[in-house]
Amino acid sequence: MDNKSNSELKRLDDAARAAWLYYVAKNTQDEIAQKLDVSRQSAQRLVALAVSEGLVKVRLEHPITQCMELAQQLKEKFGLLDCEVVPSDPASPNANHGLAQCGAAILERYLKSETPKILAFGTGRALKACIDEVPAMQCQQHKIVSMLGNMMSDGAASAFDIVVSMANRVNAKHYPMPLPVIASSVQEKKMLHSLQPVKSIFSLIEQADATFVGVGQISASSPLFIDGFIDDDELNAVINDGARGEVISWLYDANGKLLKNETNKRVVSAPLTVNATKPVYGVAAGEDKVAAIHAALRGKLINSLITNEYTAKALLNLSSK
Repeated sequence: MDNKSNSELKRLDDAARAAWLYYVAKNTQDEIAQKLDVSRQSAQRLVALAVSEGLVKVRLEHPITQCMELAQQLKEKFGLLDCEVVPSDPASPNANHGLAQCGAAILERYLKSETPKILAFGTGRALKACIDEVPAMQCQQHKIVSMLGNMMSDGAASAFDIVVSMANRVNAKHYPMPLPVIASSVQEKKMLHSLQPVKSIFSLIEQADATFVGVGQISASSPLFIDGFIDDDELNAVINDGARGEVISWLYDANGKLLKNETNKRVVSAPLTVNATKPVYGVAAGEDKVAAIHAALRGKLINSLITNEYTAKALLNLSSK
């Protein structure tokens, strides 16, 4: 592909976009034609070209130029170890199409290593979607560790726990954290953290070769609120405290600094390592998450990012203001 002309490369870019819309976002050829502003026949030919050029395998194997450029700009702007930007559906820029496949591909690279790895995980919808895309594997050499509790306030298991479902898929030794996400009191948190199994899990997290977390917004649509970990009064309180986002339930402000408020005092999650030297991937995209992702990047709470075109552009625009 190195010897192709600019026009040929542009056509391959268009083919890759068409193939992504068809195979990943599940668009019809009529929808692709409308979104790319081409005829239906042209859309059909672009998808066929992507197949004939070997761009389509199990996943779309073509780095779309603009996505690569945005990823590089984000890496330079925030000093990231890694950044992956997937295409956005022009009609649904907030959709998470492609994030799961991209995250799964990165996870597979670690899981395929014969050298034993420790992988630490947060929870959330985006991460759960990544796990669902990982193929069945035999990874007995690796350890998979949860960074936060998997229990709701009433003792029910979280619907978006990652570690158990992933371990079942890849047959790795796993370390779930059967604790509440937020303790009822500071005293309860201290007691839970004093338990030897919890201390052992925290030690493994410190040694993790890579970490994968979601990034939550603080609003009426906040996962912490929707999933029942905080109530209306607590949500209003953390908003008044200046919370802009949360990573594994740790609340932080617009500069990515952890809040010293009542809720954070009761968060049972493992401590966050600011400016970590090993990859800490944030997996998130969408208009409602831009401020939270931007703050997490500013505060070095994450040093790697998996997002989409729309969000990448919004992050760079926010940084230029």
